[in-house]
Amino acid sequence: MNLEFNKNDDAMRLAVSQMKQRQAVINLGGGKKYTDKAHAEGKMAPRERIKYLIDKGSVFTEIGSFAGYEMYKEHGGCPAGGVIGGLGYINGRQCVIVANDNTVKAGAWFPITGKKSLRLQEIAMENHLPVVYLVDSAGVFLPLQDEIFPDKEHFGRIFRNNAKMSAMGITQIAAVMGSCVAGGAYLPIMSDETLMVEGNGSIFLAGPYLVKAAIGEDIDIQSLGGAKTHTEISGIADYKFKTEAECLDQVRRIIGKIGEQPRCGYDRAKPEAPAKEATEIYGLVSTLNNKPYDVVDVIKCIVDKSEFDQFKEDYGKTIVCGYARIDGWAVGIVANQRKIVKSGKGEMQMGGVIYNDSADKAARFIMNCNQKKIPLVFLQDVNGFMVGGRSEHSGIIKDGAKMVNAVSNSIVPKITIIIGNSFGAGNYAMCGKAYDPRFIYAWPNAKLAVMGGEQAAKTLMQIQKASMKSKGETHTPEEEKAILQEGIDRYETQTQSYYSAARLWVDDIIDPIMTRSVISEGINAANHAPIEQDFKMGVFQV
Repeated sequence: MNLEFNKNDDAMRLAVSQMKQRQAVINLGGGKKYTDKAHAEGKMAPRERIKYLIDKGSVFTEIGSFAGYEMYKEHGGCPAGGVIGGLGYINGRQCVIVANDNTVKAGAWFPITGKKSLRLQEIAMENHLPVVYLVDSAGVFLPLQDEIFPDKEHFGRIFRNNAKMSAMGITQIAAVMGSCVAGGAYLPIMSDETLMVEGNGSIFLAGPYLVKAAIGEDIDIQSLGGAKTHTEISGIADYKFKTEAECLDQVRRIIGKIGEQPRCGYDRAKPEAPAKEATEIYGLVSTLNNKPYDVVDVIKCIVDKSEFDQFKEDYGKTIVCGYARIDGWAVGIVANQRKIVKSGKGEMQMGGVIYNDSADKAARFIMNCNQKKIPLVFLQDVNGFMVGGRSEHSGIIKDGAKMVNAVSNSIVPKITIIIGNSFGAGNYAMCGKAYDPRFIYAWPNAKLAVMGGEQAAKTLMQIQKASMKSKGETHTPEEEKAILQEGIDRYETQTQSYYSAARLWVDDIIDPIMTRSVISEGINAANHAPIEQDFKMGVFQV
């Protein structure tokens, strides 16, 4: 191991440690005070509910744990977006689990809560997975109602998705363990089966105070919409239980009896561990995202037996393509190459930039994987496409468009891991969030932006200088330096992985050694959804 490897290893371990420390704080939800209050009411906290529900010793792949991170500070924050969700196994069956966090503003819905809930439903719909809703919510967070109520990607879309999923034959189970108020009352009723916990669970369009104000009726919560009311009088709920544990046990029994559905049939062999140590991945990539490395070394830390068959190895060297297995699943890998390579014309190129030949190669490989029904894995560390007269004259836009076309029209599942930079149109071509990856994760060092912070700040400075020059004005060198640094600092904050994860531009930030696991779980989820269309590329410049 060389000095550079050791420096990378130390920095990445520190970044992972910081991530885990932040995650631990997020996992506290609204804090011990509100968790203790829930316990006193006979409730579990949301993570406790999920832990009880899923199979013992099984993997829970959390989605959006950093949703809302450092957002809504003026309202006391919204840890994990006020809802815990992800992929878990219930009686051996992979499911999407969505649990309101009753310790955060009584489970109230912030704008990010709605966005995260819709993302979890999207995962269920794309992958034909059963959904379990653990309901305990006070409804819309009223101070921000204008950002959560009326639009296409707001609160009401959830109930539209309930109906769509039902029509698709996707099982939805709702366990009502606390409040389920106003518009939210539709969710359990639009699910296949509704379970309620006596004493805590309640469903109604308007609570006692609003009923009193609207029609003058005096009625308590349980008489209005408790478990007894809805199982014995209205018929809205299907089961009632005295404890949450009994309720969750019934959920497990229901899920355990669901019949098998057709699978897509992605190829899977017996899983074999990589030949390289899993922790070796820490030392390969600089957390500054500015040093050369061989992405093939990263790939060999992830794939079975560290075996990787490269496609067009000696052509288009700033993108690496090839076939491998991850936890037994056959995959096609498209990865940006950052090591210094020599082109066929003899000049040196710094990786992380997509050239004409690289885009052409990647497009062809993506088409091959679609033809063979092989899931695609994208490892992003990209600064964008090559610019300048020579590249433009060679048709870089045309070749880039060809790659974007192939990514856009792919019918096999795509899983994206951002292991470094994700800048400009490179983000698009390498299957960023806008290109519908089934799952997209980021390492702690990941950065997402139109361009790097320094480049952006310098570009803005040049525009500002040109504007001032036209007016006969100038900055002193000291003023220019201060303005430039301010721009860099602001831009760098907005490019960080935490900023992206807070806004769900990525599904989560992961420890690099979990890369293999999240890819495997993602393909397993995707395997539940048969491909129902043919691969077509459409029209593009040749």
